[in-house]
Amino acid sequence: MENPVVAEAAPAIVELTEGKTYFWCACGRSGKQPFCDGSHKGTPFEPLSFIADKSKKYFLCQCKHSAKKPFCDGSHKHLL
Repeated sequence: MENPVVAEAAPAIVELTEGKTYFWCACGRSGKQPFCDGSHKGTPFEPLSFIADKSKKYFLCQCKHSAKKPFCDGSHKHLL
């Protein structure tokens, strides 16, 4: 199985809007991290869609190894 690219070994802190649908990059290849730009085409990865439950800042995973995708769970600390 192919592993995702580690886009960055730190979470992206982003302001999301309540009720809006977002597409989180699962492959790590997107130039619009942490969001999908279609760069996964030709890979076994698909973006993860999710809806923000509140309008606030979120910590989104960029190492692509979180057990709580799309949210950061600190997994990037173990990749270094």
